[in-house]
Amino acid sequence: MARDVATVFGGSGFIGRHVVQRLAGSGYTVRVAGRDTALAARLRPMGRVGQVVPVYGAFGDDASLAECVAGARVVVNLVGILAERRRGDFDRIHHRAAGRIAELAAASGTERLVQVSAIGADPASPSRYGRSKAAGERAVTAAFPPAAIVRPSIVFGPGDDFFNRFASMARLLPVMPVVSGATRLAPVYVGDVADAIAELTAPGHPPGIWELGGPEVLTMRELLGWIVRQTGRSRPLVGVPAAVAKFQAAVLGLLPNPPLTSDQLAMLSRDNVPTAGAPGLAALGITPTPIEAVVPRYLERFRKPGTQVQVPV
Repeated sequence: MARDVATVFGGSGFIGRHVVQRLAGSGYTVRVAGRDTALAARLRPMGRVGQVVPVYGAFGDDASLAECVAGARVVVNLVGILAERRRGDFDRIHHRAAGRIAELAAASGTERLVQVSAIGADPASPSRYGRSKAAGERAVTAAFPPAAIVRPSIVFGPGDDFFNRFASMARLLPVMPVVSGATRLAPVYVGDVADAIAELTAPGHPPGIWELGGPEVLTMRELLGWIVRQTGRSRPLVGVPAAVAKFQAAVLGLLPNPPLTSDQLAMLSRDNVPTAGAPGLAALGITPTPIEAVVPRYLERFRKPGTQVQVPV
């Protein structure tokens, strides 16, 4: 018996792996689309033999993208970047590529399209990242009006680039630098985000924007303090003046894998929490997972030897 097909762009990434697992568990044949089919091939054990299929799809190569979505009942686009390697990458990936996938999905007869954006997507955002995400949302909904747009806050889970990065800093540095300490965030568990995306691929949900946040809203300073305590270390939190932060971001942004860029600093000037009243996890029947239920387990490797820590947020 033939299975329904779901195509996931960015399926080998941090969130994508969880999405592929859930769609395979729901019985889909899952095409994991991207340039690196060898990386996608590692996901094959998430399904039965032949159920998870790596396929080549490159932005700018319409023929390959059309083959990726041909016959797919569901398309999910998770592709995104946090920093540009060259000027214009945000617009090329978040805006134009997202719009083109939506156009090709509509032409192929796809029933459900889920576009993963981000809280902070706004045409008036101070960052190019936020503006490009907003442009991508507009392009997707113009080409595929019934699309679901998913905007998560900071996403956490084993392998994340937030808690792991700062826990490593707490282990190595004598102090914890705090940039934009008053900015509020609502960290959301990667498993909850994947559950929401999988749920939105099912019929019956209205089109529109879904904003996903966890149960705790914390400032950057509060989160960094929690991370420091979780590692069992004593590290004073030292605020970084705005002028110094701008200089550091400009310099660090020149690195191949920058820990902070000027554009990310601009994003941090705004809160990263769901809009009051916006549909989110609760509207999808998902109970959000608190950070203390997951994060301490994977931060254990950063912990000072011999310490046992149980710290509330």
